Amino acid sequence: MPLRLLVVDDSSIIRRVVIRTLKMVLSSIGDISEAANGVEALAILEDTEVDLILTDINMDDMGGIELISRIKADDNLKDIPIVVISTEGNENRVSQLIEQGAVGYIKKPFTPEQIRDTICEIVGETNESEN
Repeated sequence: MPLRLLVVDDSSIIRRVVIRTLKMVLSSIGDISEAANGVEALAILEDTEVDLILTDINMDDMGGIELISRIKADDNLKDIPIVVISTEGNENRVSQLIEQGAVGYIKKPFTPEQIRDTICEIVGETNESEN
């Protein structure tokens, strides 16, 4: 079943890089939605089902930390896995994000393999494009 993803980052360039990387390293990509911040992401989630969210932390209007909190507090959304992709990589911050409900963390700059391995582990997929 194709994965439906939501990529949340205030940089359109980073969103494009993440999406291109996802398409390159995962064999089961379906629809990919994009949002520039948490407010846009929540609006998308009202009408669109997603299997996984990839979000930055620092964004205008609503950042990734508040987005994670809002998703985890919503009975309809709380089971969606969330992976943080950010330049913030100190151990305390990563621990805080995991405690809040993120299931994975990828530090920018990332490699395609980091994205592939993290997502495949979360969704339980073995990726045919590894070869």
